[in-house]
Formats: sequence, structure tokens, C-alpha cells
Amino acid sequence: MNDSRDGIVVVAGAGGFIGGHLVRALGEQGRTVRAIDIKPSSDWHQVIEGVESVTLDLSEKDACFAALDGVDAVYNLACDMGGMGFIEANKAQCMLSVLINTHLLMAAREQDVQRYFFASSACVYAADKQASARARPLAENDAYPAMPEDGYGWEKLFGERMSRHFSEDSGLETRVARYHNGYGPFGAWTGGREKAPAALSRKIAVAKLSGRHEIEVWGDGNQVRTFTYIDDCIDGTLRIMDGGVHQPLNVGSDESVTVNELIDMIEGFAGISVKRNYVLDAPLGVRGRSSDNSLILERLGWQPTTPLQVGIEQTYRWVYDQVSRLQPARFA
Repeated sequence: MNDSRDGIVVVAGAGGFIGGHLVRALGEQGRTVRAIDIKPSSDWHQVIEGVESVTLDLSEKDACFAALDGVDAVYNLACDMGGMGFIEANKAQCMLSVLINTHLLMAAREQDVQRYFFASSACVYAADKQASARARPLAENDAYPAMPEDGYGWEKLFGERMSRHFSEDSGLETRVARYHNGYGPFGAWTGGREKAPAALSRKIAVAKLSGRHEIEVWGDGNQVRTFTYIDDCIDGTLRIMDGGVHQPLNVGSDESVTVNELIDMIEGFAGISVKRNYVLDAPLGVRGRSSDNSLILERLGWQPTTPLQVGIEQTYRWVYDQVSRLQPARFA
């Protein structure tokens, strides 16, 4: 990276969850940030004061070349995605995000961008290594032989390979993070794109405010996941971008929890118990997934520092505030 740290940094997907937090962190470092998203800024999760906020469709080649004019570094977090319900119902739509990475890489190569970051996902990992709730943590080499999540996972794995080959063929410095279920405040919490921590926080907040102490749970509640708090995601992202590791690296947690245990935790913060109505034919994803962080710890000294109990409490209390503020009439 440019040691002077005075070049323009583009964050593509800045209106999203991780993107908004990343823009804030880069601004706090004193970087000059150009924040870009396809959504109008009124629909962004966060709009950071003092940052250039631009609405562009980065699936279009000309938009990418305009976005990267005079730019030093690019963080590509732009994609069409959401929780399991969205991913299962929109496989082709998820895969169209390859256009964003394709055109951004082309623009970065032609316009002499110094370093390029691609946000990948734990959905690239082979499904047969995640068939059991007791599956061992996933290490980086478990992505091959390839059998990723259909649609979204294939798009991410293809994006990784494309980033690698641009680096090999043209010398563009590329970096890749495989995120494992990032969560925290200022994320999607309703509308179908939210993930389990926010979705369950919303359901329990609604149960508390309405007095109807029951919720719908997708699956039998015994699916195992790890969740990575947003502060740890951002720290891992910045270390990967500034570090010297070219291969994809996990940014995840090894603190496993079942969905039922996650509900227990949120119930404790809410101060209520809820009846759980299990929907066994709902989209579930893999049975068990956790992150092996050995490589990123060895190479970059990164490991998550936010205990799940702490991060989930912060998330629940933020979601509760959104529910109570935006839907007061429902609970009157």
C-alpha cells in the first residue's frame, strides 16, 4: 500500500452492513474514501459524514472505470446477497454479482490501482465438509475440490479465482477475505436479507413488545454456526488488505453455537422466554459450519476478540431499538 496513505480508497458496497462499518474505520484512519453503492444514499445502512457518497451501478463497465479514476486502493464488498432465505430463492441474481468484480478488476488493472480487496464468504466451502453439526472447523484448503453453496457460493469462489488470475497475469495486488457470518449493529434486520442474529433478535424484540411470546424458527434449531462480530470483521479486513498474504484467508469465529442456544442467549437479554415454532421445511443451509483461523493468526496475528455473548447483546439491543422506534403502532 501507499505508505503516505493519502490516496483515494474506494469502498464498493458502502451502503451495506460491512461496507458502512469499513467506510467509518477508514475515515477514522484519515483515509480519503469514495463510498459507492447501487442504492441511493437514503437507503444505505450508514452514511458517514465527510465521505464522498456516490450512487453507481458497478455491474456496468463504464461505471467501474469512472469509479476508480485516480484511486489508490479498492475494497470490493458489492454483491447481491442476504440470509439463507434470499440466497435460496435468488441463485441467478446472486451470481450476476460476478459482473461487479469482473469490471472492477478490469478498471483496477487499466488504471494502475495499487491494491484490490475482494470480499468472499464461507459459502465457498465444500458442502460435504459441513454435513454434520459436529463438522471440524473449515480451513482455507477445504474449498477444493469445489462444491460451494449453489448460486452465491459459486459466485464468490469464481470471484476469488478471477482476483488471483488478475494478480498472476497483470501484477495487480489482490487480497481476499472469507467472511463467516458477520453480525452486529447497523445491519439488515428485516425485509428478508437479514441473517440469524438479527432475524432472531427482531423476532424476540417483537415478541417482547407485543406480549405474544412465541417465534418462528427455521429448522429444528440444532444447526451449528459461528458468528463474527463486525468490529472483528473490520480489523481482519484491514489486516488482510495491508498484509502480504495473497491467498484467501478466513475471517471468522471458532465459538460455535446452535440456533437454539442463540435463542436462549437472546431470551436472556430480552428477559422473556418464547415458544418456538419450528419450520422444518424452511431454507437451512449446511448443518454445521465453523472457522479455522490458524492461518490468519499465524500470518497476520488476527483472531476474533469479541465474545459471542457480548456481540449478540449489542446486536439485540440495537435491533430492539429499531423495532420499538419504527413500529410503535403495532405494539400500542
